[in-house]
Amino acid sequence: MAVSQDGLIASNDHSTGHNLGCMVQSTLTREEQKAFLWQLGKSRAEHTQTRVIWRFSDEADRYNMARNSGSSVSTITRSHNGKASKNGEIAENGKTKLPENEEHLKNKTGPKRARGKASKASEKTTANGGEAVNSPSENGEELLISKRPRRAAACTTFKEKSLKISEKDCLLIPKEKNQVVDEEVVAVELTKLGPEDSRPYRKIIDFILHDSEGNPQPFEMSEIGELFITALVMPMDDNLMKEKERGVRCEGFGRIESWAIAGYDEGFPIIWVSTEIAEYECLKPAGTYKKHYDIFYEKARICIEVYRKLSKSAGGNPDLGLEELLAGVVRSIDSTSKDFIVSLGEFIYNQLNGLEDVRYVDLPALVSLRDECTSRNGVGRYPQSVPNGSIKINEGVGSEVNDEDEDEKLARLLQEEEEWKLMKQQKKRCKTSPRNVYIKISEDEIANDYPLPAFYKPITDEMDEYIFDSDDIFYAQDLPRRVLNNWALYNSDSRLISLELVPMTPGTENDVMVFGSGFMKEDDGSGFCLEAEVGQGSGSGSGGSDSDGVGIYLSAIKEWMIEFGSSMVFISVRTDVAWYRLGKPTKQYAPWYEPILKTANLAIGIITLLKEQSRAAKLSFPDIIKKVSEFNKEHPAYISTNQALVERYIVVHGQIILQQFAEYPDDTIRKCAFVTGLAEKMEQRRHIKLQMKKKMAMQKGENLNPSASMGHGIASKRKVMRATTTQLVNRIWADYYHTDFPEDKKESKEVIEEENENENENENEEDNEEENEDDNENENKDLIPVDEELDSKSVQSSKLKSGSLEDIEWVNQKSVKTVSGKTLYQKAIVRQMEVTVGGVVIVEDGPICYIEYMYEKESGTKMAHGRVMQKGIDTVLGNTANEREVFLTNKCLDFELGEVNEVVVVSIRSLPWGHVHRKDNIDFDKLDRAKAEERKKKGLPTEYYCKSLYCPKKGGFFSLPLNKLGLGNGACNSCEDRESEYENSEFKVMPENGFLFNKVAYKVHDFVYVLPQFFEEDEGDRGTYKGGRNVGLRPFVVCHLLEVLVPSGNKSTPTSTKLKARRFYRPDDISSEKAYYSDVREVYYSEEIVTVPVEMINGKCEVRKKNDLPNSDLPVITDHIFFCEHLYDPSNGSLKQLPPSVRLGSLTKKAGNTVSRKNKGKAICNGDDSNSYERREEAQENHLATLDIFAGCGGLSEGLQQSGVTLTKWAIEYEQPAGEAFCENHPEGHMFIDNCNVILRAIMEKCGDVDECISTTEADELAAKFNEEKIKNLPIPGEVEFINGGPPCQGFSGMNRFNTSTWSKVQCEMILAFLSFADYFRPKYFLLENVRNFVSFNKGQTFRLTLASLLEMGYQVRFGILEAGAFGVAQSRKRAFIWAAAPEEILPEWPEPMHVFASPELKISLPDGKYYAAVRSTAGGAPFRSITVRDTIGDLPEVENGANKVTMDYKSDPVSWFQKKIRGNMIALNDHISKEMNELNLIRCKHIPKRPGADWHDLPDEKVKLSTGQMVDLIPWCLPNTAKRHNQWKGLFGRLDWEGNFPTSITDPQPMGKVGMCFHPDQDRILSVRECARSQGFPDSYKFSGNIQSKHRQIGNAVPPPLAYALGRKLKEVRPKN
Repeated sequence: MAVSQDGLIASNDHSTGHNLGCMVQSTLTREEQKAFLWQLGKSRAEHTQTRVIWRFSDEADRYNMARNSGSSVSTITRSHNGKASKNGEIAENGKTKLPENEEHLKNKTGPKRARGKASKASEKTTANGGEAVNSPSENGEELLISKRPRRAAACTTFKEKSLKISEKDCLLIPKEKNQVVDEEVVAVELTKLGPEDSRPYRKIIDFILHDSEGNPQPFEMSEIGELFITALVMPMDDNLMKEKERGVRCEGFGRIESWAIAGYDEGFPIIWVSTEIAEYECLKPAGTYKKHYDIFYEKARICIEVYRKLSKSAGGNPDLGLEELLAGVVRSIDSTSKDFIVSLGEFIYNQLNGLEDVRYVDLPALVSLRDECTSRNGVGRYPQSVPNGSIKINEGVGSEVNDEDEDEKLARLLQEEEEWKLMKQQKKRCKTSPRNVYIKISEDEIANDYPLPAFYKPITDEMDEYIFDSDDIFYAQDLPRRVLNNWALYNSDSRLISLELVPMTPGTENDVMVFGSGFMKEDDGSGFCLEAEVGQGSGSGSGGSDSDGVGIYLSAIKEWMIEFGSSMVFISVRTDVAWYRLGKPTKQYAPWYEPILKTANLAIGIITLLKEQSRAAKLSFPDIIKKVSEFNKEHPAYISTNQALVERYIVVHGQIILQQFAEYPDDTIRKCAFVTGLAEKMEQRRHIKLQMKKKMAMQKGENLNPSASMGHGIASKRKVMRATTTQLVNRIWADYYHTDFPEDKKESKEVIEEENENENENENEEDNEEENEDDNENENKDLIPVDEELDSKSVQSSKLKSGSLEDIEWVNQKSVKTVSGKTLYQKAIVRQMEVTVGGVVIVEDGPICYIEYMYEKESGTKMAHGRVMQKGIDTVLGNTANEREVFLTNKCLDFELGEVNEVVVVSIRSLPWGHVHRKDNIDFDKLDRAKAEERKKKGLPTEYYCKSLYCPKKGGFFSLPLNKLGLGNGACNSCEDRESEYENSEFKVMPENGFLFNKVAYKVHDFVYVLPQFFEEDEGDRGTYKGGRNVGLRPFVVCHLLEVLVPSGNKSTPTSTKLKARRFYRPDDISSEKAYYSDVREVYYSEEIVTVPVEMINGKCEVRKKNDLPNSDLPVITDHIFFCEHLYDPSNGSLKQLPPSVRLGSLTKKAGNTVSRKNKGKAICNGDDSNSYERREEAQENHLATLDIFAGCGGLSEGLQQSGVTLTKWAIEYEQPAGEAFCENHPEGHMFIDNCNVILRAIMEKCGDVDECISTTEADELAAKFNEEKIKNLPIPGEVEFINGGPPCQGFSGMNRFNTSTWSKVQCEMILAFLSFADYFRPKYFLLENVRNFVSFNKGQTFRLTLASLLEMGYQVRFGILEAGAFGVAQSRKRAFIWAAAPEEILPEWPEPMHVFASPELKISLPDGKYYAAVRSTAGGAPFRSITVRDTIGDLPEVENGANKVTMDYKSDPVSWFQKKIRGNMIALNDHISKEMNELNLIRCKHIPKRPGADWHDLPDEKVKLSTGQMVDLIPWCLPNTAKRHNQWKGLFGRLDWEGNFPTSITDPQPMGKVGMCFHPDQDRILSVRECARSQGFPDSYKFSGNIQSKHRQIGNAVPPPLAYALGRKLKEVRPKN
C-alpha cells in the first residue's frame, strides 16, 4: 500500500482489481473508506498485481493512512521543462541513472526515438508556507522514474494543487458505444493486453485536452495550468481503428504531468502525454479538438524535419546555415512557411536540446533560429551564449533561467496560432491561383490558324440528345460514354467554331456556348490514330450511313479533354447528358479540327523531348522553342523553323499543351521549367481568367442548340419550364435566394476564390466518400450520433447564483406541495421581470427555456424547470429557417431564477389544418409577417412563435404535445419519457428466469437472435470487387433460450450474465447451394447447446411449423418468424426429419399474441393480416386516395399498394413509354402524361384559385387546351389523401456567373412544383423519394428548403436514408426519403432492415458535429441473409446477345424462395430481352472469365481481328491510360457474381457505362430487361412499355417495390384500423 502526495492510495491486488476502488468510493462513508483501505494496506503482501487507487484531498488523512498501513509516503512527481538527461532518471548530481529494466521498452516503442524528459522531484510546501524544497521519499531512498520512449523535452513547471473535476464540468464526447469508466486506473486496467512489468503505455483516440471547466486547451497550457484528458483509451497494439469497441472511454482523467514529442528517427511525429498513472500516445483528436492538435502536430513535424536536416545520423548536415535550413524544411513540408518556422525558433531549440544522443546547443543554424525568433518577438527569454557555447542552467536538470508565466505563455500560444492561420491563408491563396483559375485562349489570337468563317447546315433530321438522357445522374464522372462520328461544332449562330474555346478543365466557367451535331453510337473503347486523315467524313453536313449511328444535336459543350499514348489519341467532349468520344469530323469541319490534332501532336513531341533528357528540368522554355523549331517538316509536331512563330503558336494554343502536361503521370515532366515558362508567357498576354470548381453538378436545362429551331431536328419533350408554384412555396424559396444570393451582389476576386476553395474541399470529401463507400465506412467519421447515451436526469445549470434572493420573490399565490416535497409556484418577479409557468426566458450563458414549473428548494433557492427551445438556424434547417420560429426540444434544464436574463415572447401556435383553412392561414401569415416587420423597423424586441417539436434523435419535427405543456404540477413530460426510456434501457435480471436488455424483456423458452460474431472463428474471404460486397456476411443466429445463468456475488452485467441456449442452424450454414434451394425463413433444430453472454443478444423471434407461417405471395419479409422441419447434426452434416418429440408449437405464441416490435430488432410484429394482403381483392375504402407525381412506370405505387395502405387514383408522368407502363399495371388510376406544371395550373384553374397560382404563360396556354374529359378527371383538394413521388433534382449551385441569376435557375426546379402540389392539396400524408445525394446536394440547400417548406405548411416531417438491399432485393440502392404527416396524424417510423447487406450506416449531418441515421447498418447481422444474384435470376432461361423475343417459356421451375415469390402465377416469361453488343464488345465479353469479380483487368493484352478485317486492341485503349484518374475503372466489362449482388440499377446498362458490371455471370451478354426488373424487385407480372432502351430506363428510374412495401407497412401501422 502506498499513499501518494496528492492523495492516491495504491494497493497491489490482482483479485479485486479496479472494482475495489469503485466499490469503496460508491458504497462507504469517508471514515469507512479510510478504515477499509487501512485493512487493505495490512494485507498488501498477499496481493501483487493490480493497483487500486483512491484520492484524498486532506493531507492529514493521507499521511495518517500511510502511517497506519505501515507504508512509506511515495511521491508521484511531475516533470519540468528544460534539457532532458540521457537516461531519464535523476541522480543527486544532476546526472541520470538508467533503470535496470529498460530493455522491455524496445518491444513497446519500436525503433529509436528521441529521449524522454526527466522529471524533477516533487516540491512540497512547508506548513508555514515557506519555500518549497525538493523532497525524496521518507525512507531516504532515491526516487526511480520509469523510463519512457525516447523523445524530446517538453513542458515546464506545473502547479502542484490537485483538483477534482465534477461530472458536469467534464467534457463528454460520446462517439462509439464503448464502456465508460470514471477512473483512469480502471481504463488502463481494462485495456491491458498482458502482464506489464513497468509503467503502462496506452494509445488514445477521440481525445480532448481541457481544463477543469471542460474548455479545450493547447498541449502547452499544461505547463502553467492543470489540464485533463477525455479520450477513448486503447490497448498498445496495431488493431486500432478497426476494433474501436475494445477501447474504454474515460472522461476528465489525469491531470497531465508532461507531454513529449517522439518519432525523430522514424521521420514523423509521435505525440505523448503522461499522467501519474500511465503514458499515452496521441493518435486522433476529437473533431472539436482538431484545431489545437493540428497546430501542435505541425510544430512537431517542423521539429522533426529540422532534426533530420541537422542530424548526421539522419543524413543531415550540422553545418547548414539558417537560410539553407529554412529552405530545406519548407521544401520538405509544403504546408509550412519560413515565417512560421522562425516564429517557432525557441520551441524548436528547446525540443532538439532535449534529445539525449546529440547536443544541439552549439549548432549555428539552431542558435540563429532561436535568436531570430526572440528578436522578432522582442523578448529574449534565453541568456546570451557563454564562451564555450553552453547555456547557463540553474540547479537541477531542466530548469531554465526564466520560465514563462501564465500570461506570457498564453500570449505566445495565441501569437503562434495567428502565425499558423496567416500561413494557411497565404498557402491557400498561393494554391488557389493556379488550381482555381483557368487562363482562357483568345479567339482573336488563334483566328489565323483557322479557316474563314463558315456556317453549319444540317442536311438530315437530328434528334435532341436529351431523348437519350438519364435524370438520375448528378456529376460528370457518372455520365454515360458514347462515340460521335461525322461531327461538327458551332455556336448559337450556327457558325463553325473551334473546340479550343471550350475550357478543358472540369467545372470551369464558360462565357461562350459551343454546340455540336453528329452521329452517336455506343462506345466500344477503341481509340483513333493520330496519323488518320481527319477529313474523311461522309459529307459536308451531318449526313452519314446508318452504321455511323443515330444523328443527334448536342446541348452546350461544358468541357473536353485529350488523352494519348503510343499512336493513339483520345479526344472527348462533355455535355450535361454524356461524354462523347470524337471520331472523324465532317469534311466541312475538318480544317477546324486539324489545329487541335496539330497541337496535340506538339504536346506529345515536347513531352518526348523532355523524356529524352536525363533531367527534364534542364530544358527551359526557350530551349524547347529552339528544339521544336529544329523539327523537320515530316515531324508530326512541326510548326516552323522560325523560333518567333513557334513561340507564338505554343503560347496562343498553350492551354491544350498545359492540360496535357497536367495530366501526365511523371511528376518531373508535369512540374518542369517549360510548364512554368509557358504559363508565365500566357499570363503576359493578359488572357481572360475564368473561375474553376473541381466538381460541378449537371445543370440540365432546355437544349438551346440552334438546330432545334431550324425545323430539321426531332426535339426532346424536355422543355424547361419555370415551375408552377403556390404563393407560399414561391415566397420561401425566393426569399432564401434573394437573401443569400442577391443578383446585384458584387464579390471581389478574393472572396470568390475563397468560396471556391472551401467548396472544393467539401466536394473532395464527397468524392472520397463515394469512391470508398463500398469498401469501408469513412464518411462523416468525425460526427457523433445524436443522443447516443441515455441520461435519466435533466441537465443542471452550470452556474448557480448566490446572494440574489432579495431580487426574486414569488407573487402572492397559494403554493402547492408535490409528493416529492417540492413547493410549486406559478409566478415570480425576477429583477422586475415577471416570470410565469408556460412563459419563455433566456437563461444566463444558456439557451431559451420554456418553463414547465417553478419551485423552491429547502435551502430557499428559487428554481425553475424548463425545456430548451432552439432557434431554427441551430437545427437541421440551418439558414433556411424562419428567423422568428423556435422549436421545442426534449432537453430539460433546472436553473435558478436568478440566472434569468430576459423574458421573451413566444406564442405557441396551433393553426387549423386542411385545405379548407389554407387561405385563412395565408391571410394570417401575411398579417403576422407585416406586424413583425413593423416591430423590427421600430427596434422592438423580436416576438417568436413555436409550432413544432424538434427531435434530432428521431430525425424529425413533430406536433407539440399541447395538453402536456406548462401544467406547473411539478411533472415534465420530457423528463418522464426520458426516465422511462432510461429505465427500460438498463440491464436487469428479472424473476422467473428472465431479464431486460436494450428495452426488450426476455425469458426462458424465448427464441432469440445471437450476433454472428459470437460463432465466427474466421471471417473468411470477403468480396473486394463491386458485386461481392455481401459475400461472407452472416445473418443473426437463431437460438432457443433454455436457462439464464446469473453470476453469484457480483453485480450482474450483460457481459457477466450468461445464457444457455440451443442453436438452430440455417441452410446457408451448410452450403450456398443448400441456401439457394431452401426457404430463407427455414432453420434447423440441433442438439448443440451454447453458453452466450447477454451482450450478444440482439432481439427476439419465433420458430414455428411451416404450416403456421403467415401467408404471403410477395418477396418481402416483415415478420421475425421462422419455421423448422429438420434436425441438423453439425458433427457429420446429416439432415433428418424433425422428431415428433420436438414440439415447437408449444414453445411459441401465436401471431396474434406476439409482442409488438415497437423497438426495432428487439421484439415481434403484431400478427395482423399484413402478409396475406391481395391488393385488388381487399376492400379499398380504407386505402388512402393517392396522387403519384413523377410516377415513372409505378414502382413506388406498386409497393405502397401491395402493403394495403394506398390506392393510386391519379398519376402524373412526363415520358410517354413510362406513362403507358404505369397504365398497364395500374388500370384503376387516371394517368396524365403531361408536364406537372401544366397539370397544377389546370387544377388550380378548375378550382377557381388562379390568383394563388404562379405560372408561366406557356403553362397557362397549355392548361387551357385541356378537354372536358381530362379536366373532369383532375383531382381537387379534399380528394387526395396521400401524395408521393420522386421529383428530378438537377441542381442549381455554383451557377454560371455569365448567365442568368441563381433564382431564375431555381425556378425551373421540379421540386418547387412538387411541394406546391402538397401545399395546395394539403393531403394527410406526403412522401418524397430521391437519390441519396439529395441531402447533401447544393451543400444541403435543396434538402433544407424542402423541410422548411413542409414545416411552413404545418406538416410534421421526418427524414432519412435507406438501403434497398437491406429490404429484400439483391441490389445496392440508397435512397433519401422525407415523410410528412398532418398535425393530427402520426408520422410513420422507418421500417426495420431485415436482410444482411454490406452498407455503412447512412448518415445525415446535423449541427454541432452530430449525425442522424434512420436505421442501423446490417453489415454486422440481420434477421435474414442477403438475397443473391442466383436467388434472383438463376431460374431464367439462357438467351443470346441481342435476344429480342419479348415472350417465351420459362423452361424450368423456380428454385429459390425469391424466384417462387417473384414469379407468382406467371406461365410465360416477358421481356427477357438483351441489348445487342457490337462485334468487338461481344468478343471482349467472351474473353471475360466466368468467375466472381472478373472485369476488363482480366482481358488479355492482345489484338483481335474483326469481321471487317480490322485489327483492334482487346483491352479498350482508354481504360488503362485513364484508370488512375477513375478509380481503376472498377467493374467495367464486369461479370456479376452468383453469390453477390447487383450494382445500382441504371437506365442504360452497357459495359463502358456508369455501372459497367452488367455481364451475366455465365452467359456472354448484357443483363436482360427482366433480370434488371427482378433486381429491383418487380414481379414477373409487371409490364414495361416502349423499346428496350425505354424499358431499361423505366426500371432504372424506379423505386424498388419491396422498399416501397416496407414504407407502406409502417404507414399502415399508424393508420386507424377502420
